[in-house]
Amino acid sequence: MPLLSLSDFERSALDALTAFGGIPSLSPMFDAEWAKNGYLEEAAQLLASWARERQLASVDVEIHGLVGRTPTLVVTVDSTAGEGGTVILYGHLDKQPPLGDWSEGLAPFVPVRRGDRLYARGVSDDGYALFSALSAIEAMEAQGIAHGRCVVLIEASEESGSSDLEAYLDALADHLGDVELLICLDAGALTYDRLWVTTSLRGVVNVQVTVEVLEQGQHSGSVSGIVPSSFRLLRQLLDRVEDATTGDVLVEEMWATIPAADSKSAHDIAEEFGDVVARELPTIKGLELMGANAQERLLRRTWYPTLSVIGMGGIPSPDIAGNVLRPFTTAVLSFRLPPSVDVDVAGAAVVRLLTSDAPSNAKVSVHIDSSGNGWVAPELAPWLEPALERASLDAFGRSVGFTGEGGSIPFLNSLAKRYPGVQFVATGVGGPQSNAHAIDEMLDLPTAVGVTNAVITVLQAHATK
Repeated sequence: MPLLSLSDFERSALDALTAFGGIPSLSPMFDAEWAKNGYLEEAAQLLASWARERQLASVDVEIHGLVGRTPTLVVTVDSTAGEGGTVILYGHLDKQPPLGDWSEGLAPFVPVRRGDRLYARGVSDDGYALFSALSAIEAMEAQGIAHGRCVVLIEASEESGSSDLEAYLDALADHLGDVELLICLDAGALTYDRLWVTTSLRGVVNVQVTVEVLEQGQHSGSVSGIVPSSFRLLRQLLDRVEDATTGDVLVEEMWATIPAADSKSAHDIAEEFGDVVARELPTIKGLELMGANAQERLLRRTWYPTLSVIGMGGIPSPDIAGNVLRPFTTAVLSFRLPPSVDVDVAGAAVVRLLTSDAPSNAKVSVHIDSSGNGWVAPELAPWLEPALERASLDAFGRSVGFTGEGGSIPFLNSLAKRYPGVQFVATGVGGPQSNAHAIDEMLDLPTAVGVTNAVITVLQAHATK
């Protein structure tokens, strides 16, 4: 029987979570004046205030602030099970930008509840994490269920590639102590009917490439046909790294062999759920998707390298476009990498391909904006594997599901390097229509409660292993 109900969560956490949804705490990559604007600090203070109100036998709440770096909230709850190692429960409070105009009646920083769904930027990615972690521990103590030493770590640079995380892990190394288990609450879910545990995450390399042909723009009637278009030359460069017909990445260093277990998992998920990846996509009518079938689409999302052009510069908007051959074109390329690919090797290969033998002898500038390695979950310990099955059955009434994710969480790779023997549980609430990073982001409240109850089962298993 789950310890926490939706009404419990509504009573204790929903008001504060809703207030968090109203704070435009953009990640540093999207707010260069983040320190001056103060929204990251405001979000940290709000979460810290709520944490201090929890009914716990022993709780220490501190906002750490290294010079020049975003704040990190650390909530430490002493063990009620005697001596033992530390459990880290991870989340982040920084957010993606609005992206665009949200649907009628919705806005990124004006939280709205519709039924059992809360709409606002950052509530599912990843504002709910602190509320879930501490609600789980609070419910355990209220029922006299023992737990180990828990450290809830909420960073504020995850959406910028966790650029400040390593510095904080160095500073907090002694405080974290002997880490035995890491519960990451920033992952996704294929469906809302069970606990989903992430088995792998892709890496990412974001590359900015600029092609220059003129010192200043010129009338197209005078120079077109003589001066090569910077956009056309950029297209030639893109053809070096992506097949324009198939969408396949052409950088050999970005490919990896897909493990047999992951191929089987994709097959089994496709057999049970059908085309679960494609089903919820808001594609236009008649669009032909990539991938031959449901299984291949699952693998394309988790183990294939991909390229997305996520930004363009030097191109006027249509309403002010004039007959000018522009002096330059800039594109920001986001490569997703298979979990086992080395991000440095992949990044170097892209830079080499884009900068060698510049077309028409144009000036080509390339630099890597951000990057992060992927992650493959270690083998589950004998105590943890059955605990996850119990957790899903207790919280959702269905067996646990395992799947890879297409996104990136640099924190997991960082911890895996620092603590080679640590056990990982990466889970979350990012299911169908949750729209993380997109418009109309929402949190499915029953799923948040289900994940919280699953955390209770896992913490109990850790304390009694």
